[in-house]
Amino acid sequence: MKPQSAWGSLKNPVKFKIPTAENLVPIRLDIEIDGQRFRDAFSWNPNDPDSEVVVFAKRTVKDLKLPPGFITQIAQSIQSQLTEFRSYEGQDMYTGERVVPIKLDLRVNHTVIKDHFFWDLNNFESDPEEFARTFCKDMEIEDPEVGPAIAISIREQLYEIAIQSVASARESRANKKRRVTEHISASKTGVPALDLVKLFGIRSSVVRKRKDWDVYEPIVDLLSNEEVDALEAREEKIAR
Repeated sequence: MKPQSAWGSLKNPVKFKIPTAENLVPIRLDIEIDGQRFRDAFSWNPNDPDSEVVVFAKRTVKDLKLPPGFITQIAQSIQSQLTEFRSYEGQDMYTGERVVPIKLDLRVNHTVIKDHFFWDLNNFESDPEEFARTFCKDMEIEDPEVGPAIAISIREQLYEIAIQSVASARESRANKKRRVTEHISASKTGVPALDLVKLFGIRSSVVRKRKDWDVYEPIVDLLSNEEVDALEAREEKIAR
């Protein structure tokens, strides 16, 4: 017998929450002032007082020796993203039993990571940071910045899926006659309905289907200094 889903069914919605043990907000910063650029990504507890945002901005500017003008820009960007996240709090979301595809396509310093796996949205004990630590250990990745980047990428994708689930609930209320299968169609989940206990086990949230092992085997490449310089130059050109 399968356990009762933690997520809301189509008849019994739950309140908005990112499907992880800690309901953290993925924050991404990309700020440029007078030709100097600051980029960063991290998770933020939405329950922390807003006063911590300015404290964080000031500490970041001091530690990285950035111009004082960055303080306001960093604080405003973080606060804007927190405000958007909080705008979904308390809203209904429908998901049903779902597993969703997660893709990693990252470059962190000299390390390039590409991977593709499925994530169980019903597991509220899932931990992207723990997954990232295990991934780096298994792939023998030494750069300490890679793990946090992987975790943030996963959280960002789960956040987007949660937002889509809120939109799905809104659409359902607006049109009661819509067929419920549209909310959990294979085109949106990426996979058909599955026995999640058999697929994932009790506590795990990640799986690579056996038939896809050759196709979606994790890829980790180490780039030379010249390759990194070329990529960064290309990224700067695109950014302009």
